[in-house]
Amino acid sequence: MRPGSEAVEWNLASTQSFRRYAWGVLAYNLGVVLWGAYVRATGSGAGCGNHWPLCNGAITPPSPTTATLIEFTHRVSSGLDLVLVAVLVWWAFRAFPRGHRVRRGAVFSAVFLTSEALIGAMLVLLQQVARNASVARAYSLSAHLVNTLTLLACLTLTAWWSAPPRREEKVAAGDGTRGVWLMAASFGLVMLLGISGAIAALGDTLFPARSLAAGLAQDFDPTANVFLRLRGLHPLIAGITGAWLVWFAVWMARRRPQAQNRAWMLGVLVGVQLSAGLMNLLLLAPVWMQMVHLLLADLVWISLVVLCA
Repeated sequence: MRPGSEAVEWNLASTQSFRRYAWGVLAYNLGVVLWGAYVRATGSGAGCGNHWPLCNGAITPPSPTTATLIEFTHRVSSGLDLVLVAVLVWWAFRAFPRGHRVRRGAVFSAVFLTSEALIGAMLVLLQQVARNASVARAYSLSAHLVNTLTLLACLTLTAWWSAPPRREEKVAAGDGTRGVWLMAASFGLVMLLGISGAIAALGDTLFPARSLAAGLAQDFDPTANVFLRLRGLHPLIAGITGAWLVWFAVWMARRRPQAQNRAWMLGVLVGVQLSAGLMNLLLLAPVWMQMVHLLLADLVWISLVVLCA
């Protein structure tokens, strides 16, 4: 055996195990995000009162209600997430050399997970949860959504970059700069769509409609709450963003042969997501359908990140 070969074999095995772990952490975070949405959809955000990090003033709440159990479970899962991402950072620095982008991706994942926890704490302490329908909650909700998407992007890139180096693709003259602008526009549109979707979902929770006609009447009532008036914009933004992403996927597939599978995956997920959004509207946004809709939205985002990576 050549000198140093054992170290090379260990490093290869370590990076392969790291890659599986990184994708697992991303999957776990999807679960945490979905449970957080379940907390909002069930109106359980105030289940632990305005205490943080304690729950109703205790480490483990005595005689908890259903809302308390839902909110407490979310806090416990979020706490475990901090441990998982801390291990991700430690492992990234152990398995990859100095300056490697996996290290940067892991560090940024930890940074945005920390800010995610702080935003969540702010929502609780300012009581912008449960039945709160203030304009301030819309801004906090938007900041939370942008941070969540950024966190998922960092975790996705950490896992994606941990794979063995891929063969470089040839880029046509002018396509590089144009591609960067198109990617930036795609990310911006999806974030805008996500914000409008979060506001629409909160409107569904705070002001449930008894029928589709009643819901549409709420959206166009000039005296209605801001969440209802903004809710009507979400389908329009979804249609524009969906059409753009399909066009962008086709553009990438034609110019990046190695990215064709990822491009078509994005296009398929966009189609499924638009269908789920329509079903969510027709069914008057039941909680289970909101969960499906959010999961598909996160998968579209992750697929876009992987395509652009």
